[in-house]
Amino acid sequence: MPPGEELDGQPIGEFLAQLSARLPAPGAGATAALEAALSASLVGMVGRFTTDEQHAGLIREITAAADAQRDACLEAAAADEAAFSAVAAAMKLPRDTAEEQGSRRRALGAAQQEAAQPPRRVIESAVELVSLAERLLPIANRNLISDVAAITAAARAAASTARLAVETNLPGIEDDAARGELGAVVAVVDDLARRADAVEASVRATLRR
Repeated sequence: MPPGEELDGQPIGEFLAQLSARLPAPGAGATAALEAALSASLVGMVGRFTTDEQHAGLIREITAAADAQRDACLEAAAADEAAFSAVAAAMKLPRDTAEEQGSRRRALGAAQQEAAQPPRRVIESAVELVSLAERLLPIANRNLISDVAAITAAARAAASTARLAVETNLPGIEDDAARGELGAVVAVVDDLARRADAVEASVRATLRR
C-alpha cells in the first residue's frame, strides 16, 4: 500500500483517538501534515466552486497542484509516524558502556535526521499552499472568499507546528550540512506567516465592504 493511502482511508475519529492515546505516534508531525492536507483540500474546494470560464485554465492548474499537495501531505503524515517510531526505538538502545553510548548517539542522530524530513516537507507544502491561495484570492468565487483565508490559516498552523517538529530533532543531528539545510527550511516560516496574515487581512477587508 502506498505511503499515506492507509491514512487517507482512516476515519478521522480513529486518528484523533490514536493522537490522544499514550502512543509514540501519531504526534505533532503527523498533525502538521494533516493541517496542511486540510489547507490543500480547501484550495481544491474553492477552486472547483470557482466556475468563471475566463479563469478556467488557471483554476485547473491551481486545483491540480492542490490535489498533489494533499497527497504529499498524507504521505508525510504516514512517514512521520514511521520516523518517530524509529527515534523511539533508538532512544531505547543500551548505553551502559562508552561504546554503547556512541552507538546509540549515532543511531539516534540518524533517526532524528530522518524524522526531520516529513515536517520539512510539510513546511515546503505549506509555502506552496499559501502561494496557491494568493493566486486564488483575486478570482475565487466570492461566496467562498472566507475559505481562502481558511486555506492560509491552516497552512500557517501546519508550518508553525512542523517547524517545532524539525527544531525538536535538530540538536541530535550530527551532520552539519543537514542541520544547515534544515535550518534554512524552518527560516521561511515567519515569512509564510506574514503572507498568510496578509491574505486574511485582505479577505476580512472584502467581507466588511
